[in-house]
Amino acid sequence: MDTIGFIGMGNMAQAMACGFINSGKVKAGEVFAYAPNQAKLKENASKIGFIPASSNLELVKKSKIVFVACKPYQIADVLKEVKEELEGKVLVSVAAGWIFDTFAEHIDVQKVHVQCVMPNTPAKIGQGVMLVEQKNSLSAEESATVLGLLGTLGITETLPTNLMGIGGAISGCSPAFMDLIIEAYADAAVKYGMQRAQAYRLVSKTMAGSAMLQLATGEHPGVLKDAVCSPGGTTIRGVDALEKSGLRAACINSIDAIMNKK
Repeated sequence: MDTIGFIGMGNMAQAMACGFINSGKVKAGEVFAYAPNQAKLKENASKIGFIPASSNLELVKKSKIVFVACKPYQIADVLKEVKEELEGKVLVSVAAGWIFDTFAEHIDVQKVHVQCVMPNTPAKIGQGVMLVEQKNSLSAEESATVLGLLGTLGITETLPTNLMGIGGAISGCSPAFMDLIIEAYADAAVKYGMQRAQAYRLVSKTMAGSAMLQLATGEHPGVLKDAVCSPGGTTIRGVDALEKSGLRAACINSIDAIMNKK
């Protein structure tokens, strides 16, 4: 496996580094990372297992595949700093809002082989969704390597550029929404006497199991919902309460808020 470098080591990069190393496909000694806060970087390195670098330049020199995981507003300056060392290497961006054409405005995308990806945090345990922009400048061999690497973190879905925004809103932001739902239902369980740790286990496993059932069967979610709702039963009463509270509208509104962000 080629050496991997992360420019930036925030939550998403940490999740990906953990996923790569925990998969067994990538050795800890093959993963490098740089972040300005060296003390925090070294602390995370001791927990996750990657090798800390002292500068972006050192990181790029040591890496064959470079993941850009810093803040989007920092990318232009980072590219100026390292673009000569990037030539001939694969650059994989996980920065929100940066697409292939954005990189083409800052670097020669034929000399630096660029692939934009939108991951999500469940990548940490190999259950992520990795959205891959269709437009890229990777060779067939490089693309196979990158897709194989991303595949260790979960499923990969290739999208045209115009769908990367909505795809990122659904898979990149929605873990926070799912966590909010888990917390809310756990609060309800605690309200009626259950211990919080047990409530989290029950709710999280139920959510995960329901999602896996839909994926495994391919059934319409409404069909699966109907199978739980007996006529005049308890579940349909709960469904009715959710409908009256505007659950569907609230979910759609959360995505509208992201897509309409100025």
